[in-house]
Amino acid sequence: MDLGVGVGSFNTKATTSYFGHLNHIKPHNLNCNRVASYAFLRSRRNPMGRTSVEVNNSITDSVSKVNSMTADDVLDLELSSLAALCPLDGRYWSKVKDLAPFMSEFGLIKYRVLVEIKWLLKLSQIHGVSEVPKFSREAESYLQNLVDQFNLDDALEVKKIEKVTNHDVKAVEYFLKQKCQSHPEINKVLEFFHFACTSEDINNLAHALMLKDALNKVILPSMDKLIRALCDIATSTASISMLSRTHGQPASPTTLGKEMAVFAYRLSREHEILSQIEILGKFAGAVGNYNAHLVAYPEVNWPQVAEEFVTSLGISFNPYVTQIESHDYMARLFNSIMLFNNILVDFDRDIWGYISLGYFKQITKAGEIGSSTMPHKVNPIDFENSEGNCGIANGGLSHLSTKLPISRMQRDLTDSTVLRNMGVGLGHSLLAYKSALQGIAKLQVNEASLNADLNHTWEVLAEPIQTVMRRYGVPEPYEKLKELTRGRAVTRESIREFIEGLDIPTEAKKSLLYLTPHTYTGEAEELAKKLNLVRSPVNGASLS
Repeated sequence: MDLGVGVGSFNTKATTSYFGHLNHIKPHNLNCNRVASYAFLRSRRNPMGRTSVEVNNSITDSVSKVNSMTADDVLDLELSSLAALCPLDGRYWSKVKDLAPFMSEFGLIKYRVLVEIKWLLKLSQIHGVSEVPKFSREAESYLQNLVDQFNLDDALEVKKIEKVTNHDVKAVEYFLKQKCQSHPEINKVLEFFHFACTSEDINNLAHALMLKDALNKVILPSMDKLIRALCDIATSTASISMLSRTHGQPASPTTLGKEMAVFAYRLSREHEILSQIEILGKFAGAVGNYNAHLVAYPEVNWPQVAEEFVTSLGISFNPYVTQIESHDYMARLFNSIMLFNNILVDFDRDIWGYISLGYFKQITKAGEIGSSTMPHKVNPIDFENSEGNCGIANGGLSHLSTKLPISRMQRDLTDSTVLRNMGVGLGHSLLAYKSALQGIAKLQVNEASLNADLNHTWEVLAEPIQTVMRRYGVPEPYEKLKELTRGRAVTRESIREFIEGLDIPTEAKKSLLYLTPHTYTGEAEELAKKLNLVRSPVNGASLS
């Protein structure tokens, strides 16, 4: 039986129009290491050729230093897949690149730009902030285009500025001021970029948007595709009987479909839980009290403004914070992904075991080699790769979930370097899901092997026989079946002989005589067939 179930390779087209150009770039970055931290920004000179316009002395000084730098000053090397320290940026890039627009250095910079621009636009809408009048439609369009048309050259320009400032968020602010110097309307309010903000006001919202988009557009759909593949197996093999094994020993029969349904259901529940986790953001200044805001504009209701601003980005508002958003939601989110991954490891190991028992065959591909010395080998490498990548992912996610909620007093900087590694855990998770899907697509049920095992284990009928004996008051039923079956060869004939000798009603005896290891599966078939009805509410769930 072929279980291809329509599981093919993932669509690797760009997941949003903003980032479509990234898929064609070969040097990569999922923040696996600092060598690769902005590796897909190819070494090139700035084509913009801007002339510095005086805004203030510090900005002018920074601009002049930046414009004198070459691309070689910014990037020490152009990363190739062979030079990557992290395999996500090298060997596995083609399978995980859908995450790059969100979880890369480029993604982080772009989301920072988005937050800074949206905040300036928000200030122009606050009645009490008269120094930032409402922008014309043309000015609003100009600002929005800075987000919509943000590209690799822009990101490289920000990194060049950072070489001078040694501050990544300030580099974004200076970049935006440079971009807007030539616009007569926006030029008048340049100093309201980053107004009353601490860097973490920008960063926490950028990270929240990165996670939200990466999960909704890549991770959750990939999880759902895996769940759907398992549902397809469960329903298509619902009636195929299989010997169970508890403690590795023969146990009461089940169906192959029902055992696949168990994993589909478990993964569906965790998918649903993950999709309902609330992503939070703050925008309350240096220590969470709006100190500078109130000094500058005491008549403005800043907590209300902050809540309106955060929620306008599609993020839930956290009103009680220090300098940082507390990251509790991140811990909850990463723990949920870890549990999903653990369930997948359980599946990978079971499938590995079923393949070793001969219950599944694997479709071979011309030219592929299973072993460098044993030509006959067809190894379950996809499930082994899935298991291994779940382990790598969970190691990183575990550190994120335990470290991020802890920050000394009103803040320390330990979360900053840790947050840059979110893409590692998500990347290895995505790789695990795709590996499992690739393995599932190769599976073929070997019904002959399943039937052979059932035909050699008539002793599994000891359970229903002793249960019926209990119903009709036969003394010591368990002990009598134990004497018949434990450590002895049990055949169809010996089981029938035992049943014939029971002092139970004729109909009950007839029912037991009809039982075989193939038919003694309880409600397994119906449970597998009903699976899609049970999990249908989960389909299409996404983070809000």
